[in-house]
Amino acid sequence: MDRKVAFYTLGCKLNFSETSSIGRLFQDAGYEPVAFNEKADVYVINTCSVTDHADKKCRKVVKEALKYSPGAYITIVGCYAQLKPKEISEIEGVDMVLGAAEKFNIIEHINELTKQPKAIIHNQPISETNIFVPAFSIGDRTRTFLKVQDGCDYSCTFCTIPLARGASRSGKISDIVKQAEEIAASGIKEIVLTGVNIGDFGLQNGERKENFLDLIKALDTVEGVNRFRISSIEPNLLSDEVIRFVASSKRFVPHFHMPLQSGSNRILGLMRRRYKRELYTERVNTIKSLMPDCCIGVDVIVGFPGETREDFLETYQFLNELPISYLHVFTYSERENTIAAQMEGSVPGASRSERSKMLHILSEKKRRLFYEQQLGKQVEILFEGDQKNGLMHGFSSNYVKVETPYDPLLINEVIEAKLLSISEENHVKIQQLTETFIH
Repeated sequence: MDRKVAFYTLGCKLNFSETSSIGRLFQDAGYEPVAFNEKADVYVINTCSVTDHADKKCRKVVKEALKYSPGAYITIVGCYAQLKPKEISEIEGVDMVLGAAEKFNIIEHINELTKQPKAIIHNQPISETNIFVPAFSIGDRTRTFLKVQDGCDYSCTFCTIPLARGASRSGKISDIVKQAEEIAASGIKEIVLTGVNIGDFGLQNGERKENFLDLIKALDTVEGVNRFRISSIEPNLLSDEVIRFVASSKRFVPHFHMPLQSGSNRILGLMRRRYKRELYTERVNTIKSLMPDCCIGVDVIVGFPGETREDFLETYQFLNELPISYLHVFTYSERENTIAAQMEGSVPGASRSERSKMLHILSEKKRRLFYEQQLGKQVEILFEGDQKNGLMHGFSSNYVKVETPYDPLLINEVIEAKLLSISEENHVKIQQLTETFIH
């Protein structure tokens, strides 16, 4: 066929896993994948609705694609495509928009590649998106993102994800184990479990058939994978049993990313989060009591409607006192069709920016302290394939980012090393302790 396809992904790890799976559909159909900055017949842009300025980002990426290949067929998929199909279809150069239920049928829709005067939209109501489609990324980095769950049944007042991805649903443990074995056979050393609300794993056709603890126990037996890493998991779903299992596991690493969103119980109530700060503290303390060197990442939103300066300072102090390792800070922005967008007490933009800056500084301090606490320890490091200024990077099992002089033999290898000092870039320098690789 000699047709070429290129991809661009906006947003989360789940999107990356799905883009990779869509890419394999194109390869099976005879398309050759090329880099986004190369001339292609088809460009597929996987969009996000969580990050700011989705419309602006989408327009910019479309414009870039047409710069490389003016006559190319442009298809938009992903969360933003589900939420705003008509808006996207009016972007100059867009030929097709596929909603959540249609994106994995892209080959059927795209066969003709005939550009029409108006963009074609295939978009079902989100209530009809109830099938779990497996996905995993492979071939683009040393870690793979394995999708185990999709959709969300929660109703947080700020979030559009249930509108963009539908109800919570999961794959079967037996199928996910087979995918993990396939990934292991490809030589990948680390698998990151991803989804929208992975702690809610186990819902199939609206019924709870399995659970997250059983999933990770089954994956722990997969040979050939050095590491499993759990991506973001809600604190009310991160049970003591899951924490204890990770603490005893040889494959699941001591690293949790646990959304908080606010350290004020009043704001958590307005957000309709399913826990209070006291539960969050319990979870952190349990993790640290069983795994003192565990890395704990936190999501937090600043500038939510009604958040006073006192509420923010309560959040700041709460985070400052917790033994966490880093923050992902999100500045609240209004989303259509969400309850929060209609709430009173809008926080001025300047205050949102100021609060965001304060928490970014706190995050750097937390990460620095965590790294300092790890110095002198012996760890196993998996190296990535990147190179910058003669250096390459890797991560310890507890997510310490290290740097060492570039050596192609280290790519996708696990070695034992001692953590020595922190560089100006806030990475950790190492002393390699083993010449042989750990398999």
